[in-house]
Amino acid sequence: MSALTLNTIDYGGAGDAPPLLVAHGLFGSARNWNVIAKRLSDRGPVVSVDMRNHGDSPWSDSHSYYDLSDDLAAEIDTRADVVGHSMGGKAAMALALRHPDKVRRLVVADIAPVAYTHTQMHLVEAMQKLDLSQISRRSDADAQLAEHVDDRGVRAFLLQGLDVSGKAWKFNLDVLGREMDTITGWPDELDGSFDGPALFLSGGESDYVLREYRDRIRAFFPRARFAKLPGAGHWLHAEKPRDFEASLRAFLDA
Repeated sequence: MSALTLNTIDYGGAGDAPPLLVAHGLFGSARNWNVIAKRLSDRGPVVSVDMRNHGDSPWSDSHSYYDLSDDLAAEIDTRADVVGHSMGGKAAMALALRHPDKVRRLVVADIAPVAYTHTQMHLVEAMQKLDLSQISRRSDADAQLAEHVDDRGVRAFLLQGLDVSGKAWKFNLDVLGREMDTITGWPDELDGSFDGPALFLSGGESDYVLREYRDRIRAFFPRARFAKLPGAGHWLHAEKPRDFEASLRAFLDA
């Protein structure tokens, strides 16, 4: 598969720091990162992407980490710092391993290069069950979604990907559902190492990056450093945005 041209938000940049590329997680979008990206643009140029099958980026039948990493590589003209969360973190790791000349410093937010046993298939199915023809306001969608998803915060996050006027999800739900094992997995045949600085930043309340994963992480990323944000879960950048931003600044400007 050839790389897709992703939809991007370019925040410009007031400083002379290297470019920063931001890759969101499953069911996310470039817009989710607006506040952090705008604030970090005082260092230098920041670009946030919609990953394939998300937001305003093209849809594809494939959603492998080879494809996602090639999509990101195509967006980088000069060596960049890269931050990725969850699915975007796995794509960013694959990018650094497959295109190390593209990456200066790598930040991986609350994910490891391992296959996970959890699934988000229930969220795909919940979104597919919505009768979009009956929705004229976001509150209508929330009421329907509440029948399948109890957590109000999760519903609010998912509904950022709903085009209410167009009565359509901005997620390729059929492909994301079919590729769920690929998304939660990790390509076993991917090898090599990235010798640049890498920060694995996790939520203190999250169980996504366990201590027993550290040897595996260091096999791919020998210069890996580890840090946790106290009181944050998997969505650490949304739960503790200022702490997350401060950690990024300290690492990227080191």
